[in-house]
Amino acid sequence: MKNVFLFPGQGAQKKGMFLDICEKYPVAMNVVKLAEEIADEPVSEYMWQTEDEELSRSDRSQLAITTASLAVVKLLESRGVEPEICAGFSLGEFAALCTAKVLSFEETIRIVKERGKIMQKACDALSAASAGSKPGMAAVIGLTPEQVEAALQPLTAQQKAFPANLNSPKQTVISGTAEGLEKAEELCKEAGCRRFIRLKVAGPFHSPLMADAAAQFADVLATVAFKNPVKRLFSNVTGTEIHSGEEARVLAAKHFTHPVQWMSEEAQIAEIIGYQDEKCVENWEILEVGPGSVLSGLWRDSGFAEHISCTAMNTLDNFTRN
Repeated sequence: MKNVFLFPGQGAQKKGMFLDICEKYPVAMNVVKLAEEIADEPVSEYMWQTEDEELSRSDRSQLAITTASLAVVKLLESRGVEPEICAGFSLGEFAALCTAKVLSFEETIRIVKERGKIMQKACDALSAASAGSKPGMAAVIGLTPEQVEAALQPLTAQQKAFPANLNSPKQTVISGTAEGLEKAEELCKEAGCRRFIRLKVAGPFHSPLMADAAAQFADVLATVAFKNPVKRLFSNVTGTEIHSGEEARVLAAKHFTHPVQWMSEEAQIAEIIGYQDEKCVENWEILEVGPGSVLSGLWRDSGFAEHISCTAMNTLDNFTRN
């Protein structure tokens, strides 16, 4: 059986995530302990004791989610389950880079720590500059990405709101200033969206509003040697396969300001596994490796689950059954 590992991004965090799994399986708990040593931060406290509002801060959630995902990877690997293909949503791409051996575990934790700090600092600055009104992100449900882009056009021209995550044919996440999101909600509802949902994130990620932070993060990445992937690996920025370590580094530096091309990544992976063939389920398994089940839902919503679904490995039952 061949496996695809999909790694969730920021917003998937939840107080208590994987506590039962880590308590039962020392191989997973050891990953959390090692992450704490490397980061010199209370990662286990972020994962298991921090309330959701505080956990939504980038300087906490990014370490927590990445550590949780990689703890599950280690547990799966200990059972002989390894991926042929890796892809991660936004922050999740760093867990994918680690799993594909582009980055070591230590490099991944150090980079993610800096990524979270830089993003949180940028979000705090943007909030202060707008008199405390927090910029952020929202999911637009019921419109195509093209419809969302058209609805936002006047706000995008004013640098107030932007398409940020192209998730599925009926779900696009947008980023914007507080004012931009308020107006975007009006425009998207006028265009016929069913729901407009504010997300539990700290700022307007994957948009030009994060340009200053992107430059700082590029400097961090420039100090790390990215190795060539040993697994097939896909990029958020292009939606296509990454072939070299240097390509991975250049693309990772663009995360802050470029939209996540998740629909394109899904489509490429679906073609590789032959999702239209009812026998593909005999050869492939798709696993969401990390907290939550957002990516499993997006796989279904994009129409790829007719013959093979995506399983969220987010409960103890997933591991006690198998």
